[in-house]
Amino acid sequence: MTTRRGRRLGVDVGDVRIGVAISDPDGILATPVETVAAGPAAIGRLAQIVRENEVFECIVGLPTGLSGREGPAAIKVRAFCTDLQTAIDPVPIRLFDERMSTITADSNLRASGRSGRGKRSIIDQAAATVILQTALDSERTRGSAPGESMRET
Repeated sequence: MTTRRGRRLGVDVGDVRIGVAISDPDGILATPVETVAAGPAAIGRLAQIVRENEVFECIVGLPTGLSGREGPAAIKVRAFCTDLQTAIDPVPIRLFDERMSTITADSNLRASGRSGRGKRSIIDQAAATVILQTALDSERTRGSAPGESMRET
């Protein structure tokens, strides 16, 4: 597979906040963008970020249990992605296993000296960055698009 060029958006969907990260055009490095408040305006803001950054693909973290089974949180994320897909079409969405992303993000922030209240405001962005970076690394290693396409489900 040839390397796919273009910016990808990483999204960590939560009940209160949605973390957002973006890749460089070569799909090598993920960086945090912002934290979007969950709620009625969230889909519109994400669609705006997709347009402003000329994103070619959206990678959304799919919360699964350690066993790999999907529970209520995964069902919520799939429903959110259905609405998001309508708003950003024709940009495709790929669901990517986010197991351990928040734990990894928390550990990274702690290692950089962030803790407590200051960390809470950026943990979702950090988790989105971990999800996106892991997906980018997976694509480079495997040579194929990461995760599961929303269009194939």
